[in-house]
Amino acid sequence: MHVLLIEDDDRVAEPLMEGLRRFGFTVEHARTGAGGLSTTEPGMVLLDLGLPDMDGIDVCRALRARSSVPIIMITARDAEVDRVLGLELGADDYLSKPFGVRELVARIRAVTRRTQAAPLDADSPVPEARDRTGRSGAQRIGPLTVDRRTRQVHLHQSPVALAPKEFDLLVCLAEDPGAVYSRQQILDTAWEPNYFGPTKTLDVHIAALRRKLGDPSWIENIRGIGFRLVPPASPIAASPLPPRTRGGGR
Repeated sequence: MHVLLIEDDDRVAEPLMEGLRRFGFTVEHARTGAGGLSTTEPGMVLLDLGLPDMDGIDVCRALRARSSVPIIMITARDAEVDRVLGLELGADDYLSKPFGVRELVARIRAVTRRTQAAPLDADSPVPEARDRTGRSGAQRIGPLTVDRRTRQVHLHQSPVALAPKEFDLLVCLAEDPGAVYSRQQILDTAWEPNYFGPTKTLDVHIAALRRKLGDPSWIENIRGIGFRLVPPASPIAASPLPPRTRGGGR
């Protein structure tokens, strides 16, 4: 696999490239955001957020605007807002510095499996069973429509742009709406079996998915157990149209 590493610190980049090459990866190195954006499209992008010429968040935004290439953010930033923003803009995963090469390789393989498996979903037995919930594989949960075949999501008939991992997370919860899934069940399904990385990544993706669905009550946190997907209690409250009608006398 051709990996593009966008990292300005050679003390981080050099051993990382050497380690990845030992695992069979072809690695291209860019020290700036502009340099990374000017390269030919790789199979995977490893993106540092602290770049000398532009913020890595802006690089992520530019990459996602033109391509669906998998992106893993590698960053020393520990603020949740940075991780959430990056994931909302389309990054598939994040890894906090310092980290080992083996963990990074595991993340690369996991993201690759998820992104390469998507076109096969329509032909596998499990999605065919799911197709019975709606036309062309579309499942309706209140005003939410999830189409596994096309990997598209609509809310009140308006498209919702989800990052690949956010879609996988939603599909996991939508398998049995209202049922409670443990954190480990979700990680094993939406990430990979026996996932060993930090579980904080699940909370970051849950937060991003709640924002994009426009109402945090879509995903209920069952303390000490996990999460479940449920339509908001009031369909009227979930729709943006009726409130504007009632407020028309401004």
